[in-house]
Amino acid sequence: MSYYQNKRTNNYSHGGRSNQSRPAGRRGHKEYINPSLFVRSAKPISQTEYCPTHEFIDFAIDPLIKRNLIAKGFITPLPIQDQAIPSGLLGKDIIGIANTGTGKTAAFAIPILQQLITQRNKNCLIMAPTRELAGQIFEECQSIAKGSGLFGALLIGGAAMRPQLKDLSRNPSIVIGTPGRIKDHFARGSLNLAKFNLVVLDEVDRMLDMGFVNDMRLILKEIAPIRQSFFFSATLDDKVNKLIQEFSSNQTTISVKTGDTVDTVEQSVLAYRSSSEKIDKLHDLLIKDAPKAIVFDSTQRSVERLNKELLARGFAVDAIHGGKTQGQRQRALKRFKANEISVLVATDVAARGLDVRDITHVINYSVPETYIDYIHRIGRAGRVGKAGYAVTFIES
Repeated sequence: MSYYQNKRTNNYSHGGRSNQSRPAGRRGHKEYINPSLFVRSAKPISQTEYCPTHEFIDFAIDPLIKRNLIAKGFITPLPIQDQAIPSGLLGKDIIGIANTGTGKTAAFAIPILQQLITQRNKNCLIMAPTRELAGQIFEECQSIAKGSGLFGALLIGGAAMRPQLKDLSRNPSIVIGTPGRIKDHFARGSLNLAKFNLVVLDEVDRMLDMGFVNDMRLILKEIAPIRQSFFFSATLDDKVNKLIQEFSSNQTTISVKTGDTVDTVEQSVLAYRSSSEKIDKLHDLLIKDAPKAIVFDSTQRSVERLNKELLARGFAVDAIHGGKTQGQRQRALKRFKANEISVLVATDVAARGLDVRDITHVINYSVPETYIDYIHRIGRAGRVGKAGYAVTFIES
C-alpha cells in the first residue's frame, strides 16, 4: 500500500472485529447526574481577532507540501498552526493546548512530514484515543504529503490484522493508531517501537480519561530516547502534565484555547412519560429543527433499534457503535460528513475524537453514564466557536 500516492488509501476499509486492548477501569455502575446540569445557556466567546505572523507559503517546508496545502485551500494558518509549526520545524518538543476542531492536526503534521520527506532516518508514531480520530489524522497526513512516496500504516481495532501486518512488513516511516492496537503489534513483535524518533500524542487528556495511561507509558518507554515529541490536549491538568513531564523535560507550551467547547452549546432537557412519547418527541425535534445531529443511546442494541425506527419514519440516518466493523463505521461517518445522512445514531464510541465541524445538535436519547461522558458528547456540537445545541431526554 502506497501511503501518499493515488492507490488504495488505508487499512480501515477492511473488515474484522476489534482486537484492540480495552482500557482498564471502566465504570461498574451508572453515576447519578442532577438534571439541572443538563440545562445551560450558551455563552458567546469574546475574543480579539487573531493576526497571524505567517502564511503557509512562508514556512520553511518542501515545495511539494506547499503545493498540497494550496490545493487544500490552506492560505492563512489558524492560531495553533501559526505558533506551533515554526517551533516544530526547529525540532522543539511542543505542548499544544487547543480546543478540538481548531486545526491542530496540521500543526503537528506539517513539521513531521517535512522531516520525513527530507530526512530518511526519521520515523514517526502518532497515537490518538479513537479509531475515528486516528483515521482522520491518517487522511489529513495523506493529503498534505500526497505524491511524496512516503509509506505509512494505520493500526486500529476493528480492522483485520493481516493487512496491518503486511503494511508493517514494509517498514513504514509513519505509523498512526490507537494505543491498544499499537501495543498489540509491539507485543507480537510486528512493530519495532525503538525506531521512532518523532512521536505525537493527540488528545492526551482523552486518552488518559479512557484508561490508556499504562499503554501510553509502555509505548513511550520503548521508543527512541532521543526524539521530538508533540503533546496536544484540550486541558493541561495534573494528570496530563505528569505524563508529559515524565517523558519530556524541555517543551515549548503553546496555548490558544479560548474556553471550553461546551460554552458555545445551548443545553436543555426534554421530558417524556413513556417510550412511545419519547420516540415521537425525538421525531418532532428532528422534523422541527432539521438538524445535522448525533443521537446518543446507551447500548449497541438500543442504537440498532433506534436506527431502524428512524429509518422506518423516513429519516436519512445511519448508526455507529462498537459492534460494527471499522469499515461499517467509516462508511457511516463518511456519509454523515458528506451530508448523505443528517442523523447519526451512536453509542459513546462517537463521543470522543469525532471531528465533524457542521454538527448542529447533540441529542442524548439516553442519559450518559457519567457527567464527563456528557461533556464529551455535547462537545461534538458548537465547534470552532459556532453555536450548537444539546438536548437531553429525561423521564418525568
